[in-house]
Amino acid sequence: MSLARFAALLADPTRAAFCTALLDGRAWTAGELARHAGVAPSTASEHLSRLIEGGLLAEERQGRHRYVRLADQTVATLIEDLTAFAERGAPAPRTLREATRLSAEARARTCYDHLAGRLGVAVADALLDRGLLADDAGLTVTEHGRAWLAEQAIELPPRAGRRGARPVVRSCLDWTERRTHVGGALGAALCRTALDRAWVERIGSGRALRVTPSGTRALHDLLGVRPEETATR
Repeated sequence: MSLARFAALLADPTRAAFCTALLDGRAWTAGELARHAGVAPSTASEHLSRLIEGGLLAEERQGRHRYVRLADQTVATLIEDLTAFAERGAPAPRTLREATRLSAEARARTCYDHLAGRLGVAVADALLDRGLLADDAGLTVTEHGRAWLAEQAIELPPRAGRRGARPVVRSCLDWTERRTHVGGALGAALCRTALDRAWVERIGSGRALRVTPSGTRALHDLLGVRPEETATR
């Protein structure tokens, strides 16, 4: 596929809205995406078909339901990076609802399958400050970091970092903070742990997260993240 044809897939506002919604890491039905973008189901179906054919989305069917998700982590990274670039100098939100959503996402959200926003950056800073990560020539997990992960029963995929597999850890530019948060297999494991242990909970059906009281305590006790850095109200 040529660059022009690929860029055209994201040039339409509806298709772009679908892709950014799917950055929450979950699979959505065509109807959910149609309502999210404010278009008719038939219009949504046409746009989804183009995104699937272009390799940006993958489709799954369960009974009568059609689910779609971002094709893989590479696509998620691309969408997030493009969002970071596009949002520079973006106009102020036009409605209270939009302003509320953007404010919540800036505080804490998912970036595909890892933590982002001020929360994500605070966690990344804490991992570096405590020597669990090193950034001498790109992010790496230190021996101290691997021991800490084992103590917390946070497991990385067995093939993470091997040739052709997802990197163990990578930096991901945060489009609201203009700094990096933690992606890769480690970022996914931390986000999954935070959700599974109810340190964070989703706000509605979007990407925004809320840190729970138990999450505030856990992040402070385990990583020294200050409560004001996890406040999401």
